[in-house]
Amino acid sequence: MDERKSAKHFLDLIQKSRKGKFKLYIGMIAGVGKTYRMLQEAHILLEGGVDVKIGYIETHNRRETIALLEGIPLIPRRRIFYKGKELEELDVQTIINLHPEIVIIDELAHTNVEGSKNEKRWQDVLEILEAGINVISAVNVQHIESLNEDVKRITNINIRERIPDRIVTMADEVVNIDLSADDLITRLKDGKIYPEDKIQAALSNFFKTEHILQLRELALKEVVGHVLKKVDDEVPSSKPWLHKNFMACIGSNGKKANNIIRKTARLANYYSGEWYVLYVQTPRERAEKIALDNQRKLINSFKMAVELGGQVIQLKHRNIPMAILEQAIKKNISTVCIGIPYISRWRMIIYVGLYKKILEELKKQSIDLIILS
Repeated sequence: MDERKSAKHFLDLIQKSRKGKFKLYIGMIAGVGKTYRMLQEAHILLEGGVDVKIGYIETHNRRETIALLEGIPLIPRRRIFYKGKELEELDVQTIINLHPEIVIIDELAHTNVEGSKNEKRWQDVLEILEAGINVISAVNVQHIESLNEDVKRITNINIRERIPDRIVTMADEVVNIDLSADDLITRLKDGKIYPEDKIQAALSNFFKTEHILQLRELALKEVVGHVLKKVDDEVPSSKPWLHKNFMACIGSNGKKANNIIRKTARLANYYSGEWYVLYVQTPRERAEKIALDNQRKLINSFKMAVELGGQVIQLKHRNIPMAILEQAIKKNISTVCIGIPYISRWRMIIYVGLYKKILEELKKQSIDLIILS
């Protein structure tokens, strides 16, 4: 390790020690008891003499949850007038000024009112952690970015408020709040989750037994994956950990590109590797030849990749497979991720030979190729 790297490593250690610790409760669906558990923990901490305060809690008018607010110091919310309405948001600056030892912040995937300093609440939490304040927060599994397509497949609902996977990865502790499907449905029917006028709609949509079971599986896998990664990162092993760098190769098809990006991000996070998104602009995809909506989708794909922790590579090349190979070698990539390529019949003969050559070159460089569905 040279002097510059050594100094940077030491600085990283110092900065990490100054940051607050982050505990995250993950649930499979609304109503499992994440907020309730956070408030229970706050009471236990207060009894132990810890300076804990509520930064933001969403009770959803649930009696059991409201009752637990009693006795926990509450930091006033910031009031904002937006489009003629008075709205309330987390007051980040007041939290930093008061500097409690621990702050409880609910609804991690929340989108802040337009004009706020940060667009998302998870960005507020990062700012608070940087100030050296410990945070306890909560999120449902359907709000994790890389699981978006899985959730949509299960529920047929597109979840718009999402958090990057790296926010889960950076948590010092991740706790799953679990409940059986039968118990959850009973809570719903008893009016402990939603008001009576919303119960039937919930039972017909998100709260179907088959949906709950599949979401429960996603939540359990997410927490188990986090624990396994922590073990790999923190427990000494006699086996050398295989470091991997990934490259997601995308085109201008927004939906397909986002799917490749999400899956590559999950792989890279698991292996603690760097990852890149490569977009190769061929003469057929010059700016003036791509529809404006496809250009917007491409820009949004780049933005999502950056939020998930990836680095975007854009280049012009006449030969996409060759461009992939060149960048894979240049960036020391161990795994290339692509979607299933669409090749028209009349170009099949040309491309089969070309892809075969590329595969042989990837093999020589010991680079794996994953074709994602």
